[in-house]
Amino acid sequence: MARVVVEVMPKAEILDPQGQAIHRALGRLGHTGVTDIRQGKRFELEVSDEVSDAELEEIASSLLANTVIEDWTVVRVDTAEVAS
Repeated sequence: MARVVVEVMPKAEILDPQGQAIHRALGRLGHTGVTDIRQGKRFELEVSDEVSDAELEEIASSLLANTVIEDWTVVRVDTAEVAS
């Protein structure tokens, strides 16, 4: 078994109204040092060792991300790191 993390973020040229709303809220709460926020999504998948990187990329691009407006990354996480 392996743990895989897929992170999905809006492309840089795409407006991020949720990130902008959080940024404005931080200002209202007195947190003035944050200059920008982009909100994305994180998926954690537990997969068997037989699942290839190509299959994981297919899962990410076909189901987890909207590739027209979002970028995505797939990272296999060392399960020893997760346990500690």
